[in-house]
Amino acid sequence: MLRKVPGACQCVCMTDQAPKRPKRPRDANVLAKAIVDIATGEGNVPSRNENDDAKDPAAVALGRRGGLKGGRARAERLTPERRKEIARRAAAARWTEDDS
Repeated sequence: MLRKVPGACQCVCMTDQAPKRPKRPRDANVLAKAIVDIATGEGNVPSRNENDDAKDPAAVALGRRGGLKGGRARAERLTPERRKEIARRAAAARWTEDDS
């Protein structure tokens, strides 16, 4: 178990995180078959977003545009007191000890 040192930086850089990989099947038999297929060259590594071709480009652009302005709009509506409350809760959540 790691101990938290007071005053030490607890930041996690993006480079420290593992690269995103496709999710593995939960069923052990399906996972085993997928591994054998990849190892023998019969199968390929499944892509993370297999249904990207079925998406409507206009809908994707619209959703992306809404996502870009959502956080900023919310931040502008927050009062300074509410923003401090959210920050306090976030800090408390980062510093609570969990058993995992």
